[in-house]
Amino acid sequence: MTVTTAPVPALAPAADARALGLAHYAARGLLEHVLGRHGMTFQQQVALRAAATADAPRTPEDLVIQVQSSLKADPADIRATLDELLAKQLLVTDGAHLRPTDAGRELLAAVGAETAPVTARVWGGIPAEDLAAAGRVLTLVTERANAALAALTA
Repeated sequence: MTVTTAPVPALAPAADARALGLAHYAARGLLEHVLGRHGMTFQQQVALRAAATADAPRTPEDLVIQVQSSLKADPADIRATLDELLAKQLLVTDGAHLRPTDAGRELLAAVGAETAPVTARVWGGIPAEDLAAAGRVLTLVTERANAALAALTA
C-alpha cells in the first residue's frame, strides 16, 4: 500500500521591518524606472503630486511640510526639488502659491497610465481581506514610527 501525503504549505514569514523595506524598494524601483524615462525623480513626483492633489493652492512651505512628512527628507532638499519643478515648468508660481502646470498634470497622468498595468499585476489577486489586514498593520506601523521619530527629534 502506497501512502501519499500532501505537501505541507510553507508558513508565510511574519511581517517585519525588513519585509516592509523590501516591498517598498521593489515597488519604488518599478515607479522610478518609469519616472526615469520622463526625466523625473521620485522626490519630484511626490512633490508634484502633492501640489496637484491639494484641495486648495499650496504655498511652497506647505508643500515642503507635506513632502517632509511623507518622505522624511531634508527641507532644503525639498525646496531644491520645488525649484527643479519650477525650472522644468511643471510647477508655476501663482502669487504666494505653487500650482501644477498643464505639463505637470500631463506628466503625472502619463506616469500613472504607464504604471497602472504593472501595479495591477503586483496587487492583482491578493484577497481583499489580506489587503485590509495589511492596510491596518501598515497604518499602525506608520503611526508608531512617526511618533518614535518625533520623540527622537523633539
